[in-house]
Amino acid sequence: MGDTEAIEATAQRILSAAIEEVRAYGIDRVTVVAVARRAAMTHANVYRHYETKAALFDAITSTWLRGVESRLGEIADAPDPARDKLERLIFALLRAYRDRLDDEPRLFDLFVAAFDASRPPARQHRAKIRMLIDRILEEGQSGGAFTMGGREKGLTFVLDALYRFLNPSSLRLDAETPRRSLELRLGVVTTAVLDQLGRRGAKSS
Repeated sequence: MGDTEAIEATAQRILSAAIEEVRAYGIDRVTVVAVARRAAMTHANVYRHYETKAALFDAITSTWLRGVESRLGEIADAPDPARDKLERLIFALLRAYRDRLDDEPRLFDLFVAAFDASRPPARQHRAKIRMLIDRILEEGQSGGAFTMGGREKGLTFVLDALYRFLNPSSLRLDAETPRRSLELRLGVVTTAVLDQLGRRGAKSS
C-alpha cells in the first residue's frame, strides 16, 4: 500500500470510528479521545487527519451528502420532461433526508447541526441543490413547460414554497409524522408549485 493509500485508509478508519461513536452516544457526548480509542490509535493521530472535531463531523456529513447529490444529479440529467424531473428531484430529496432521519437519527442530528451553523457541507449542499433546480428550470423555460418571468425568481419561489419539507430542522420536528402523510402533503404543495411555474410568465407580462 502506497503512502497516499495508507493515509486515505487511516482517514476512513477514523471516520468509521467517529460514525460508530455518534451512533452510540450522540454528537454532544462524542470526544476525539473516544474516537481515537475506537480506531485503536492516539488522539494526536486523529488530529493529523482532522484538525478539529467539527471537521470530523463535517466529513461524516459530506460523505453522506455526496451520495444524495449523486442521485439527484442523475435525476437532473435524465431525459424526462422538466416538470417531471423537478417533481422527482423534490421527492427524492425529501426521501433521502427522511431515510437518514428514520435510519440514523443521531447522524441526522449532525446534518441538522451543520445546517443550523451554516457549516461548509451545508453551504455546499444548498448550493448544489440550487444549481440542480436552476438547471431544470432553465430546461423547462427553454422547452416552454415553465413560463416564469425569470429563473432566479422561479428558483426563489420553489425553495421558499418547499422550505417546510426540505429544511432538516423542520423535518426533525416532523419525525413522528407518518411518511405517507408527509409525502401526500408534499405532493399537494409540489403540484401547486409546478402549476404556478407554468403561469408566472403570463402573470408578469
